Amino acid sequence: MKKRPFIYKSLKFALPVFFLIGLFSSRPALAAEARLTDIVITNTQDDLLAYFSVAECFTEDMKRAIDNGVSTTFIFFVKLYEVRNWWWDRSIADLNVSHEIKYDNLKKVYIVRLSSKDNKKIYVKDFDEAKKLMSEIVGLKVTELRNLQRGNHYQISMMAELDKIRLPFYFHYVFFFLSLWDFETDWYTVDFRY
Repeated sequence: MKKRPFIYKSLKFALPVFFLIGLFSSRPALAAEARLTDIVITNTQDDLLAYFSVAECFTEDMKRAIDNGVSTTFIFFVKLYEVRNWWWDRSIADLNVSHEIKYDNLKKVYIVRLSSKDNKKIYVKDFDEAKKLMSEIVGLKVTELRNLQRGNHYQISMMAELDKIRLPFYFHYVFFFLSLWDFETDWYTVDFRY
């Protein structure tokens, strides 16, 4: 009887294991991916402003968790660089903005806190209105125009992610399924000349 090499036995065991891991760890093909939309970069007389929104970021599971009192935070990252051809790009702004939503069961209202608006709390009864507030960045001041030089090439990049849910004690081991609705968008970049 011919003895088979060790590598053959290892592959015979490993391939089905890798197949099962890939099968159960991949996202469903029909699931919508969160993405940034409606990106507008503009300016006022003094400031460079960014407008954008996140689409496909709320699921039914997420709504149920919010309605049951789980606080949820979206974090938006915005970076502005001056593009230089023969040198490293110069960082001008690096912003992290958060929007947080909580549901108050006693008052039957959603409380949305926007760090982009000086941590202003907004109380709304309708989930669709709260969802719109959570997923939109409106008139975010990226930098003052005096930090930009006329005629130079600039690049602004932005992305959004759902902050990891932090449960007390070791509940995150019991409620491991909450990680299934984590999302993170791709980085979106806009090039412009000032």
